[in-house]
Amino acid sequence: MKNQYYKAASGLYINYFLLGMVNIILASNMSSLTEQWNTDSTGISYLIAAIGIGRLLTYGLSGVLSDKFGRKPLIIVSSILMGVFLLGIPFSSTYEMAFAFALLAGVSNSAMDAGTYPALTEMFPKSAGSASVMVKAFGSLGATILPFIILFLSNNNLFYGFAFLIPAAIYFINMFVIISASFPKSKSDTASSEGDFQMSRFISEPEFWGEGLALIIIGFTSTALFTVSQIWLPSYGYEVAGMSHAGSIKLLSYYSVGSLISVLLLSILLNKWVKPVWVILLYPMITLLTVIIILKVHTPIVLIITSFFLGASTAGIFQLSIAIMTELFWRRKGTVTGIVATASSLASVILPIATGLIAKGGDISHIFFFDCFIATLGILAAAFVNYRYRKLTRHEMTRNHV
Repeated sequence: MKNQYYKAASGLYINYFLLGMVNIILASNMSSLTEQWNTDSTGISYLIAAIGIGRLLTYGLSGVLSDKFGRKPLIIVSSILMGVFLLGIPFSSTYEMAFAFALLAGVSNSAMDAGTYPALTEMFPKSAGSASVMVKAFGSLGATILPFIILFLSNNNLFYGFAFLIPAAIYFINMFVIISASFPKSKSDTASSEGDFQMSRFISEPEFWGEGLALIIIGFTSTALFTVSQIWLPSYGYEVAGMSHAGSIKLLSYYSVGSLISVLLLSILLNKWVKPVWVILLYPMITLLTVIIILKVHTPIVLIITSFFLGASTAGIFQLSIAIMTELFWRRKGTVTGIVATASSLASVILPIATGLIAKGGDISHIFFFDCFIATLGILAAAFVNYRYRKLTRHEMTRNHV
């Protein structure tokens, strides 16, 4: 029955494979871009922040549009906008023009998320967690491959812009794949509430200001934990553990390997053996324990091992929080996706600023003490979601044990 959606799902995952490249493409081409616009690394960091701002400002609207007009139109628009960004950056003659294209990329990202995550849960309702977490796997794969493309272009004295033009071309080609693919029909906003409720798995209405708010908090904390690790692990290794500069940078490689292995395992385990609500509670517990070890033991080998576990335990939580949110609040899948994604985007803007201010205090360890607080907040929110989910599905659990 669901084979009709495999073509659409393949197109969606290809989009996120390319988005994994987009997420690091400005930083990875920093030397070429600073020369092109006569700016510095700070100027490029502002462009990266502009993508985050574009996401933050439009997630809410994208979610509403996804519910109103359907997933497919929003995903097609996101492909067009991202293609324009990738074509525009290498040919932008001014920094201001590039900034506008970066904002456009953020708008595209929000539209892609608001269309894709609800679509995947509707295509594969029995394995929504696995389908959602695979988004992270494809994004990680794209981020792993892009540096090799850039290295090839550099070694052969080719135009750096091909690193932008190749993903742009694939986005446009993939857009036609998505246009020709079948998508599930989204529930209409005017559908009977009673009918929707009878179709649900829950014995009572989920509470948005209860478990819904807790999942929004998890959307924030999951991205916050991910952001802190990616920004500050190398600095911590260099300044506290006495690692070389090259060795400290490699910590991000161990982190990425842990992340990729984790999401691949989750994509398998979530089908039959593991519930998403268990993972969103277990993973931040592992993160908290790992950060405590980092703060207690300052040796390179321990930091290498803990970097792997940090990558593993911070991967896929954002995607699973969206999967659970759309399961609980099925009438407005696009809207609630936009809300959780807005919280995530807010974390990606706030955490670099907050941790930067902490670092100015002179002790980088304080950043990881702050990380412990964030992990604890995520654990408390996840524990509440687990409690409420168990209560809402008590009849289902009883039936499974009979």
